[in-house]
Amino acid sequence: MSIIYVLIPLAIILVAVAIGIFFWAVKSNQFQDLERHGYSILFDDDLPEEQRKQAEDQDKAKNDHE
Repeated sequence: MSIIYVLIPLAIILVAVAIGIFFWAVKSNQFQDLERHGYSILFDDDLPEEQRKQAEDQDKAKNDHE
């Protein structure tokens, strides 16, 4: 029965740490763009440098506009 006096504060501390990590992730925009990495496998890496820069500029302008 005395183990409850240890487990309850330990559980509260664990939940507080998990909530803190979650709010840190939201504040640092970790959930901002969840689709980019999924689509990155579809992009061609063999584009010429000029076209690659143009595509990156378009993506940057699109992200800045949102």
